[in-house]
Amino acid sequence: MAALEMLNIMETSPAAPFGPFSPVEVHKRIEAMKLAYADLRRYDADPRTYDVPVRQILSKEYATKRAALIDPNAAKCDVPAGAPVAGDTTYLTIVDREGNIVSWIQSNSGDFGSGVTVRGMGFVLHNRGAGFTLDPKHPNVLAGGKRPFHTIIPAFMEKGDLHTGFGIMGGANQPLAHAQFVSNIVDYGMNVQAALEAPRFTKRTANGCDLSIELRVGAETLHQLSERGHILNIRNEYTQEMGRGQAILHNSKTGVNYAASDPRADGAAIPEPIR
Repeated sequence: MAALEMLNIMETSPAAPFGPFSPVEVHKRIEAMKLAYADLRRYDADPRTYDVPVRQILSKEYATKRAALIDPNAAKCDVPAGAPVAGDTTYLTIVDREGNIVSWIQSNSGDFGSGVTVRGMGFVLHNRGAGFTLDPKHPNVLAGGKRPFHTIIPAFMEKGDLHTGFGIMGGANQPLAHAQFVSNIVDYGMNVQAALEAPRFTKRTANGCDLSIELRVGAETLHQLSERGHILNIRNEYTQEMGRGQAILHNSKTGVNYAASDPRADGAAIPEPIR
């Protein structure tokens, strides 16, 4: 894991033209090693007892973030581990035999949230207070008794006899992922599984023309978007960067339930066994 991460970090910049023993190249290798070993010490464990985030650590996107920490002119003597997993979020939706739907999301925000475990209870408190701003002119300025800005939006939608509980996790990705999911159903007649599986794009901020988009949208669409001035970061066919979603649709007229799970993650649509 450490060797592969180190190679990914080194790959983010061209090899030094003066050979493997030039000061530029050796410095890059040393600093890449420190970053990789910091992650190794923090995250490596027996996979039978711990869900090691190997895929995230070995992703090219994560390597780019880690490589940005390298100062080409100075060695770092204290290198902390990175955060290959953006947060700790779980979404689920449930429908019972009477058609009552729960749309539920639990998110600690940062890894292990506040880092404070409730004594005797075994769960960690979140750190959503980080969503405040300290700008005194901003409406979301930190103050007593206020709830902070956050990204948690478990959702419902309904029309006539059709009632849907759904949610797509992923921090700032949630609103735009929800909008794409709803449009896929309402405007294009997709079922809930097709709407979750459909290619998505994501962008974390309103500024800039850059965005990430899945390869499955097709070459012609990608080409025309580029011609319109969009700066495209083309991702794999399915990537968790676009969020991870679940959905249930209940038809109150027929009593039939339909469930869907996003192939970008490890969720599942599970019916209750007939007793």
